[in-house]
Amino acid sequence: MPRTVHVVGAGLAGLAAAVRLASRGARVLVHEAAGQAGGRCRSYHDPVLDMVIDNGNHLLLSGNHAALSYLESIGAQGKLAGPPAAEFAFMDLASGEQWTVRINAGRVPWWIFDRNRRVPGTTVRDYLSFARLLFAPEKETICETVTCAGPLYERLARPLWVAALNTDPKEGSARLAGAIIRETLLAGGNACRPLIARDGLGPVFIEPALRFLAAHDVKVEFGHRLRALGFADGKVAMLDFGDDKLAIENDDAILAVPPVVAADLVPALKTPAEFRAIVNAHFRVEPPAGLAPIIGVVNGTVEWLFAFPDRLSVTISAADRLLDVPRETLAQKIWHEVATLTALPKALPPWQIVRERRATFAATPGENAKRPATATAWSNLFLAGDWTMTGLPATIEGAIRSGNRAADLVRRA
Repeated sequence: MPRTVHVVGAGLAGLAAAVRLASRGARVLVHEAAGQAGGRCRSYHDPVLDMVIDNGNHLLLSGNHAALSYLESIGAQGKLAGPPAAEFAFMDLASGEQWTVRINAGRVPWWIFDRNRRVPGTTVRDYLSFARLLFAPEKETICETVTCAGPLYERLARPLWVAALNTDPKEGSARLAGAIIRETLLAGGNACRPLIARDGLGPVFIEPALRFLAAHDVKVEFGHRLRALGFADGKVAMLDFGDDKLAIENDDAILAVPPVVAADLVPALKTPAEFRAIVNAHFRVEPPAGLAPIIGVVNGTVEWLFAFPDRLSVTISAADRLLDVPRETLAQKIWHEVATLTALPKALPPWQIVRERRATFAATPGENAKRPATATAWSNLFLAGDWTMTGLPATIEGAIRSGNRAADLVRRA
């Protein structure tokens, strides 16, 4: 029998690995415990709103090369939407002030010398001081490395770091914040243009991938939960799905599952064990004409507002404080801020709250140090997921890079 690569998990990391392998002619079989693919990156029909929504809002940047390459591979290039330049609209709910950060295209950051392009109330020195994050020690937090105060921090840095790390900067990893700066602001505006899946995460990232895999004779088995791994002679010898047990001593396996699941399956595997929540709110209402597709919000419960053709959606990161707030109370509070941002009526439209209690690992220095490498102690077992050692926080870009890395190591093996 030809050698098979078993990809366990059909989230973005698993799909990226399967797509990369299939494109190179490998024989691949995908096993997914749930009844659908995508994991945290998926769309579904919500019966309350009677419309298709995403389980969360994800912001990408034009410098996310792995994500854009993945979309090109599955025939979904061009399906991300955003402004033609690196522009970020913001509004301060406390003062009502609005501004737009406009980053020039090249690597030389001349935009920080233009008061009409930078954050109001900031100076050039403020921006240069954040260069310390590029050389931050592994154990330092963001606020141990730079000053977490002042207009630049409150009006740009904090919103971006909370969104990227899903962790408050007071405890967030300076090393991971530095990685974000290195791949975005330091790379220039060409790498910073904001992009969203306006047609939905499923139609952009997931459904085209499933079509690609089907066209390459890759079977995706849904409802196929891995219960245990069998080990022998330095390899994974068996995948135990309960009633279904597969001998794979001559095959390879990529484990692209959440860290808690991986820790249960792989002996002595160290993984991040602390997590942070994300709260998303969706409102069935037509956005007002001219509203920016993405708005950063300062001094509010809302952090980012996304305008889709048929709804307004809100994302709140590091949102553990909101997990026990009654749903209707939370919806009313969020909509009051959205109405202020958009000048829409205060009456609450049809709404849905989606709370992800364990959305990502906590991007602290301690948890970041627990992230495992792709290769394992078993020669035919590899790990993938945004919680593995990608060098980035838990993002779409990190998840896809991890899948690519696992596929590359399988090919070498």
